[in-house]
Amino acid sequence: MEKIILTGDRPTGKLHLGHYVGSLRRRVELQNSGEFDKIFVMIADAQALTDNADNPEKIRQNIIEVALDYLSVGIDPAKTTIFIQSAVPELTELTFYYMNLVTVSRVQRNPTVKTEIKMRNFEQSIPMGFFNYPVSQASDITAFKATTVPVGEDQAPMIELTREIVARFNNVYGKVLVEPEILLPGNAACLRLPGTDGKAKMSKSLGNCIYLSDTAKEVAKKVKGMYTDPLHLNICDPGHLEGNCPFIYLDAFSRPEHFAKYAPEYASLQELKDHYVRGGLGDGTVKKLLINILEEELQPIRERRQQYEQDIPAVYEILKKGTEVAREAAAATLDEVRKAMKINYFDDAALISSQVEKFKK
Repeated sequence: MEKIILTGDRPTGKLHLGHYVGSLRRRVELQNSGEFDKIFVMIADAQALTDNADNPEKIRQNIIEVALDYLSVGIDPAKTTIFIQSAVPELTELTFYYMNLVTVSRVQRNPTVKTEIKMRNFEQSIPMGFFNYPVSQASDITAFKATTVPVGEDQAPMIELTREIVARFNNVYGKVLVEPEILLPGNAACLRLPGTDGKAKMSKSLGNCIYLSDTAKEVAKKVKGMYTDPLHLNICDPGHLEGNCPFIYLDAFSRPEHFAKYAPEYASLQELKDHYVRGGLGDGTVKKLLINILEEELQPIRERRQQYEQDIPAVYEILKKGTEVAREAAAATLDEVRKAMKINYFDDAALISSQVEKFKK
């Protein structure tokens, strides 16, 4: 069986460091590992419309922003198929069929759905499209027979539901669909990078993001304003690491060679942490180190983005070609699904022949 990856993002804004450490960086590693036969990366515009139906222009404008971010971090269209969800109508048809295999109560129990509903103030009136998006995700994953889905921790319940739908379909109609496996970030700090304000999640709506396309000046400003230890009032005071944003970001981004380059007085991140905890190390020094490390990571990304920005029609052509490849793959799966469900009426010569015999006078 082929090893296939499916992953993606909603085009509701530019991508940020949370996306980068949670999935983008890993996608590039997996793409270049040579371990996978096919990799599909989806710009999930249809899913984004489930809670932005009254503002389609927002989604329309951010398609290109997400595509530029993909290309700038190193996602290579020669190795990875980048496509637009809404331009693959087979996904919608699969969603419709899968809706019969899962109950309303099962979707309601999904903890991610509960959190998202509360966050968007949908408790009193949930748009049907939004409520149904876990089933839509199952369609996205299974359409490409994905064996691996690299996502953040918050998406684990979605993969679980997908596996249930696959098992139910295969049990009722015959083995057609593939059960995917989830692939979580290996670094615990990357599971969910907090916002610069210390809140649990970096979110565009909360305004606590560092974007991949931010200038060096913007990144430095945001790091300098990061939430740290509120009890660490003086340099000599003992510091606390829990919930301290700069240290969480250092966990996610720093490598041993960074200390020799930017903080030679420390042999490792652990030495830096130990000094902070016992007192005598200022937050400004920690933030300066983080600024240097982030700039080293983001500068080449920023430069590649600027190059792609010079030829936007070429970026749209990448998306068009990728979408054509994705649609061909999804259509093949849909054909198998329709045959298994016995709704391929016009392609079933045996059915037509049997009906001829049935109605002979």
